[in-house]
Amino acid sequence: MMLARVADSLYWMGRYIERAEHASRVAAVMLNATLDRTAGGAQTGRIALASLGARDPGRAENALDAARDLALDRNDAGSVMVSLARARENARQVRDQITTETWGRLNLVYLRVTGGGAQAAFEDDPGGFLREIIADLHLFKGAADTTLSHGEGWRFLLLGVHIERAQLSARLLEACFNDNEGRPITDPIALMSVLRMACALEPYLRAYTADINPRFILEFLLFDEDFPRSIQFCAARIQDLLAQLSQAAGVEQRSDALRLAGRLEAQLKYADVGEVERVGAGALLGAVSAECAAIHEAIHETFVAYPVEMRLPA
Repeated sequence: MMLARVADSLYWMGRYIERAEHASRVAAVMLNATLDRTAGGAQTGRIALASLGARDPGRAENALDAARDLALDRNDAGSVMVSLARARENARQVRDQITTETWGRLNLVYLRVTGGGAQAAFEDDPGGFLREIIADLHLFKGAADTTLSHGEGWRFLLLGVHIERAQLSARLLEACFNDNEGRPITDPIALMSVLRMACALEPYLRAYTADINPRFILEFLLFDEDFPRSIQFCAARIQDLLAQLSQAAGVEQRSDALRLAGRLEAQLKYADVGEVERVGAGALLGAVSAECAAIHEAIHETFVAYPVEMRLPA
C-alpha cells in the first residue's frame, strides 16, 4: 500500500496540472474570440471568466488584462502560474516516485511561466505564450503516460486529473447554459468557443457535422462515452480508478469514495438529454460539481486521513 502522503501529492499534482492546462486554454480561446469585438466574442469572454469563478465576468471587456491575470497572477489560486507552482511542489515531495522525464518536463513549463522573461513573453505574443504552455503540459502528460509505472501512483495521478476535469467541464457548461437568466447561449461564435475551451471542436464536428446546436453540445460534453473530456467519460474513469485503488487498499467494502463515484456514473449513464433540457441543465451540472466535491472529500478520508487501525491486519 502506498504511503498516504505520496498518494496525496500525486493526486494533487494531477489536479493542478489539469487546472493549469484548462486555464491556459480558456484564456487563449477568450483572447482569440474577442479580437473582432463581436457580441459573440464578448459573450465568450463572460463565459470564460464565469466558468473559472471570476467574481466580475465584466472583466472580459479587457480580455488581454483578464488573460494576463489568468496566466501570471501570483495571488490568484486558479492562475496558471500558481497551479504550476503547486504541481511542481507536490512533484518535488515525491521526486523518488516519478521519472526524470516527467520531472524535467514539469520543471521546463514551470520555469517558462515563473521565469523573469515570462511577463515580456506574454506581452510579445499572448496567444503563443498560452499555446506553448498547453503544448508543454501535453508533453508532460505524454512523458508521464510512457515512463511511469501504471500502478497505484499512476492511478492517484489520473484520479486527480479526471476529478478536476469533470468539475471544470461542469462549470464551463454551467456558465454556457445558465447565461441570460438561465437560457442557453445560442450565438455560434460563443458556442464554438465553448467547444474549443473543452478541446472538443473537432471531435464534436465529427459526431454532429457542422450543426453547432446547444442541445448537441450539451449532449456531447455531458454524455459522450468515447470523448475523454466529457463528464460521462471522466465519471466512468473515476469509478474505475477508485475500484482498483480500493481493492489494492482492501477497503472496497467500506469506501465512500467508490460508492459516490458509482452513483455519479449511474446518474449520468441513465440521464436523458431531453429531460435535462426540459428541467434545465443547471440542476444536473450543479449535482455533478457537488458529487465531485464529495468524492474528493471521501478520497481524502479513505486514502489520506484514515485511522491507522483501519489498515491493521485483523
